[in-house]
Amino acid sequence: MENLELIIVAMAVAGAVAGFLAGLLGIGGGIIMVPALYIAFAVIGAPEAWHMHLTVGTSLGIIIPTAYFSARAHRKKGAIVTDIVRSWTPFLIAGAVFGALLAGYLKSAHLVLFFAIIALLMGIKMILPLEDKVLSRKPPKKPLSVLLATFIGTASSLMGIGGATLSVPAMTLFNVPIHKAVGTASMLGLIIAIPAAAGYVWNGWGVAGLPAYSLGFVNLAGVLIVAPLSSLFAPLGAAAAHRLPRRVLSVIFGLFLVIAAWRMAFPLLSA
Repeated sequence: MENLELIIVAMAVAGAVAGFLAGLLGIGGGIIMVPALYIAFAVIGAPEAWHMHLTVGTSLGIIIPTAYFSARAHRKKGAIVTDIVRSWTPFLIAGAVFGALLAGYLKSAHLVLFFAIIALLMGIKMILPLEDKVLSRKPPKKPLSVLLATFIGTASSLMGIGGATLSVPAMTLFNVPIHKAVGTASMLGLIIAIPAAAGYVWNGWGVAGLPAYSLGFVNLAGVLIVAPLSSLFAPLGAAAAHRLPRRVLSVIFGLFLVIAAWRMAFPLLSA
């Protein structure tokens, strides 16, 4: 577990794969990062009891710098809906903190199953032809917006994602244009990831047997290696994506989520 070379190789492969798939499928890295990190921590030999906690915490740590630079770029293009950010922020933070604290009382298997269930549902949604469906022509008002933001913060914290997988479909259902939904989601991801990652540092503080370079349940080696490599490989995936129709990309992403969910949950279900 203290083998630095093994940690570097495992995290480098995870970063390259996650970055390429994020660029190819055009979605936030968290939902892709988690399955890649899950395998990487298995290779390193992370304790079974904390396997998913390390995966989720490290993913959230990686999201902080990537979401910051993404949000800054989208802000320059005027693609962030500030009204949504302003009204959702307190409830996103509350949900993120609650999710991180709740994770401390859950077993690794519970976190895996939660991720797998949400990923499976999102995968099915991406496979089905449900684009351009809206529930309302205006953003949701209280109390629906409060419930929605709190759920997104909580679920994202438990899953190790920045929330784009949940917040982008939610915003588009309320008639927010897709480019503004994506831009706004980058800012929301930063708002979620900071308190959530801090919660996983707190939860894992003093836990024995964690991989080297772990700050609680956030592995700093993973953050420092995966973040730049995923950024490096994302343009390669994006270049490949331009050769495929949007509908094909949606199905590919949906299948990826279904397969990843099954791959992670099957050992638990068959035990």
